[in-house]
Amino acid sequence: MEDHPRDRTCTPPGKAPCPGSIRSVPPRGCWPSHPAADAAHTVRRTTITADKALSWAYTEEFVAEDAATTDARLRAEELGVVPVPPGTGAALRVLAAASRARSVAEIGTGTGVSGLWLLGGMAPGGVLTTIDVESEHQHAARAAFAAAGVRPARTRLIAGHALDVLPRLADAAYDLVLVDGDPAEAHEDVDQAVSLLRPGGILAVNAALWHDRVADPARRDDATVAARELGKRVRDDDRLVSALLPTGDGLLVAVRR
Repeated sequence: MEDHPRDRTCTPPGKAPCPGSIRSVPPRGCWPSHPAADAAHTVRRTTITADKALSWAYTEEFVAEDAATTDARLRAEELGVVPVPPGTGAALRVLAAASRARSVAEIGTGTGVSGLWLLGGMAPGGVLTTIDVESEHQHAARAAFAAAGVRPARTRLIAGHALDVLPRLADAAYDLVLVDGDPAEAHEDVDQAVSLLRPGGILAVNAALWHDRVADPARRDDATVAARELGKRVRDDDRLVSALLPTGDGLLVAVRR
């Protein structure tokens, strides 16, 4: 049977689209041809939906954190900071390693959880520039970096608002930029972040699914709308090749062309 383009349905006349299908496109072979196959197809979709929470939990625990990162996470809880989940941290480490990142910028230092994951994937001698408006958070991050054995020369902590600091950084000089801040400012942060990236550099935006609200069109609070619109904006930016990963609270990633 001829393969169907992935963005088209292959529902035959008189058939409703497959329930639960992301694109309403059944597997190769087109629509099941008899009731038993129909039932099996529906069960498969239902099982995938029911097991999503279990799969998410499994992926979050798939790569264990080291002691220094766990301590930084506990400190974040004490200070009321929401650090990246372990699954997101592991993904960031992979992105840093894949790009052999030597120069990384981070918006939102927190207590150093995401910074430790990034440093774990960066090239030896690579430098992490991390920005946060809260000096107490950065004090905790410095302690976390020291506890992990990170040499001071590998981190540059800058206290201040991202929109004030980012314009002072060099354009096209960074291998990876992580945006992990206020959704209300994320649009402007991302605009600045893209200008910092070299060709082939990676943009990563944390909490892109915003507490699982982004996918629900009925959610219209300001933060959710901002996160939803930011995803669309990055997706439609001709300078970027993007994907939205469901790990953690959603990780929006893009590569600068």
